[in-house]
Amino acid sequence: MIIRNLSEVEKTPVDMEGTRGIAKQLMVGAADGTPNFSIRVFTLAPGGHSPHHQHDVEHLNWVISGEGALMDANGNANALRSGDFAFVSPQDVHQFRNTSETEDFVFVCAVPKEYE
Repeated sequence: MIIRNLSEVEKTPVDMEGTRGIAKQLMVGAADGTPNFSIRVFTLAPGGHSPHHQHDVEHLNWVISGEGALMDANGNANALRSGDFAFVSPQDVHQFRNTSETEDFVFVCAVPKEYE
């Protein structure tokens, strides 16, 4: 059993092409011996975003706080707010954006541990 509080897990900046204003917290993952999934929490600062990308794995996202958008392959914005879940299938082109000018957009992202 693993129990951690979000406030106790280090935030590390996400420094990859196409990102702006993102930090990641790895809540549980392969190093903890998880058999299948890694659980990450992403915090996007106001105006922050992930790259517009796709990959071979699915991921499930749950918005903890703030408001944002999940962009699709055509650039359509799907609004997200606290309490929403969003499932991204393998190969879906997507991007997360913080649409607020004042608040962080924070969400949980569960992925297969190999994609951690």
